[in-house]
Amino acid sequence: MVDQILSIVLPVFALIGIGYAAARFGILDAKIGDALGQFIYVIAIPVLIFRTLATSSLGGVSPWGLWISYFTGVAVVWTIGMLTVRHLFGREARAGVIAGISAGFANTVLVGIPLITAIYGDEGLVPLFVLISIHLPVLTVVCAVLMERAAVLDGTQEAKPLGELLIGIARNLATNPIVIGIIAGGAWRMTGLPIEGVLADVLSRIAGSAIPVALFSLGMSIVAYGIRGNLVPGLLLSVLKIAVMPAVVYLMAAHVVHLPPLWVSVATLTAACPTGINAFLFANRYGTGHAMSANSITMTTGLALVSTVLWMAFLGL
Repeated sequence: MVDQILSIVLPVFALIGIGYAAARFGILDAKIGDALGQFIYVIAIPVLIFRTLATSSLGGVSPWGLWISYFTGVAVVWTIGMLTVRHLFGREARAGVIAGISAGFANTVLVGIPLITAIYGDEGLVPLFVLISIHLPVLTVVCAVLMERAAVLDGTQEAKPLGELLIGIARNLATNPIVIGIIAGGAWRMTGLPIEGVLADVLSRIAGSAIPVALFSLGMSIVAYGIRGNLVPGLLLSVLKIAVMPAVVYLMAAHVVHLPPLWVSVATLTAACPTGINAFLFANRYGTGHAMSANSITMTTGLALVSTVLWMAFLGL
């Protein structure tokens, strides 16, 4: 079983490793990694999401059980991570929020999509995109609101009206390429129109580039994060991310909500994905938690091959 699992996941993480080596040893300039990341985020992944949602159905499964299961896992590890950093390590409120993001914000796009595709093909992308459809908007709103409140508690800025804050978030989401891909794909499916001919061919070619380029660009980006000291908080948050969160999601999905086996596996493996780069972006924006978030991203990505194999074996894949 292990050999079969490794044959699925090794190519995924090998591409990350190749991207890392290309940046680490100067084979490609870091600016190329940034450009590849922009291509993935603005064009390739939105096209892949659009094509999948426009041509797929949920098979009669309600998305609510998936959302409840997954976000229960997010809430549990976010709370533990935030309280641990605040009270055990004595950090400020903003660092506590960064800890929550590091523990609960999975890299659903750059790792989740390639991983689920490698295991299940397009069939597995349906529940994954159902999850992604609210993952980004919900966590973006939560992160922004909590960080603004934490900044006020820390005395680094004055409170903003909630309405003004939410309007700004909504404006950013409305122009987010992934959100646009989700909305456009759902709208196209509602029309009942087929995707065929030249359009289907063009979409397939762009979507086909999404997975290898995403993994390669992620590998290049890891060089910029690295290990930055302050190791213990990063290690604890990494354990929460790749061990505790998928365990909670699995228990909810399989034994509380009783989702179909495919949806249980997709939810669990998505929860086990490494920490997303959003943690470091928020740390940069609010000027705290840089090392903690960078360590979480690097450690969880580095450990993802082992943790993914273990979770796949546990799920009987």
